[in-house]
Amino acid sequence: IGEMVPKNLALAEPERAVGMERILELFGEVQEEYDHLGGYSLESKAREILHGLGFEDERVDGDVGALSGGWKMRVAMARVLLGEPDVLLMDEPTNHLDIESIIWLESFLKQRGGSLLMTSHDRDFMNRIVTKIAEIDGGEITMYTGNYDFYERERAIRETNREAAYARQQAMLAKEQRFIERFSAHAAKAAQVQSRVKALEKIEKIELPKKRKIVKFDFRTPPRSGDQVAQLEGLTKVYGSRVIHDHLNMTIRRGERWCVMGKNGAGKSTLLKMVAGALQPDEGEVKLGASLKMGYFAQQALDLLDPDLTIEEQLRKDFPLESIGVLRSLAGAFQFSGDDTDKKIRSLSGGEKTRLVMARMLLEPPNFLILDEPTNHLDLATKEMLLESLQNFEGTMLFVSHDRAFLRGLSNRVLELGGETGTDAQPHLYPGSYVEYVTRTGHEAPG
Repeated sequence: IGEMVPKNLALAEPERAVGMERILELFGEVQEEYDHLGGYSLESKAREILHGLGFEDERVDGDVGALSGGWKMRVAMARVLLGEPDVLLMDEPTNHLDIESIIWLESFLKQRGGSLLMTSHDRDFMNRIVTKIAEIDGGEITMYTGNYDFYERERAIRETNREAAYARQQAMLAKEQRFIERFSAHAAKAAQVQSRVKALEKIEKIELPKKRKIVKFDFRTPPRSGDQVAQLEGLTKVYGSRVIHDHLNMTIRRGERWCVMGKNGAGKSTLLKMVAGALQPDEGEVKLGASLKMGYFAQQALDLLDPDLTIEEQLRKDFPLESIGVLRSLAGAFQFSGDDTDKKIRSLSGGEKTRLVMARMLLEPPNFLILDEPTNHLDLATKEMLLESLQNFEGTMLFVSHDRAFLRGLSNRVLELGGETGTDAQPHLYPGSYVEYVTRTGHEAPG
C-alpha cells in the first residue's frame, strides 16, 4: 500500500510523462503484489470475520471507542484472525463470545491453515478443534495426541497403569529391603547384600500420579415453590426504535429448566432481567408464583462483592450462623483451598469472583434460579461440579449459556428468541431439551 500511493500520484503528474511507461510497469507490479496479498479483498474479509463474531453492520461502521470491554475483545480477535498468521496463540478465545460466534469460530479455525496453540475451558470447542493436548501439572508437561475426550480417557488409563506399576515396585522394594535387613550382619551374604543395595540405589522410583483435588459439597434442598413459578403477560421492551420484546406471553412451571437461545440483540439478558425484577418492561408484567425464593446471577453481581474483605470474611459475613467447617467446604467445592480463602476480593480474577458469587448463591439454594452466562471464566473442574450439582437441583431454572455441556445437561425446555433466522418477531417455545431442539431444528443456535 505504501508503494502504491506515490506511484498512483506519479501517474497524474504531467512532468513525469517521459518516464510514464516505466511508472506504469512498476505500478502494475505493485498492484499485482497488492492483489496477491489480498489487499482488494481485505475489507470484505474483515466484514465477514466481524459478522461471524456477532457484529451488525451498524457496529462495524461505528467507533471502537464506544464499545464495551467484551466487544473490544472481539475486535482484537478479528484483527488477529484477519492477519492469517502461520502460528495463532489464543488464550481462552471463547470467554467473550456467545454460542453463535463460538460455532462460527470453530468453523473458521478448522478451515484455516497454520498452527494453533490455545488454552480453553470449553470442552465442545476443544473436541472440535484440537488434535493434541499438552497437560501442565506440577511443572511437568505431558503430551496427548487426540481431542479433549480422548485426553480424559487416556489420562485415566495412564493413571491406572501408573498406580499398578507403583504398587508392584513398592512390593519389590519392600522384599529387597527385608533381604538386606535380614542378612546385613551375615558375612557369607555380604556380597549379595551390597549388590542389592547398589541395585536399589540405581532404580528409578515411580511416583504416584498427582490426584486432582475435587471437593464434593452436598447442596441443600431448596424449599418447594408453587406449581406456577412465573407468568409473563404481554411483556414488551423497546430501546429507541428497536423492539426487543413484543407482547411476549409465557408460563414457567415448577421443575422446568428453560434455556434461552437467540442471536446477539435478541434480548436474552433483557428477558432475564425483567423476570428477575432488575429491569421494568415498557408494557406487560411478570407475575411471580407463591412461596418463591429467587436467585439471580449476572456478571454485574460480581460488583456487589466487598473488595476489602477476604473470601473467608465475605462468606462469614454472609452466613454468620454457619460453622467455619461448612464455609471452608463450600469454598473448596468452588476450587478455593488453603490460603486461597485469605485472598482479598479486590485481587481476584473474573473467574474467581464468579465462583465466589455462585458459592454464596448455592449454599442456601433458591427454588427459582435465573442465571445469565454462569460459566463465563469458569475452569472445567468448577463447571463440572456446578453442572453435577444443578442436575440434582429440584427447583426451577431460567438461564442463558454459551456452554453446550451446560445446555445439554440442564435444559428440559428451550425458548428461542428471533426464531431460526434470528429475525422472527415471535419467540418459539420448544417443549423439550436442548438435545431435542438441536435434533429438531438441525442447528445448535439460531441465526
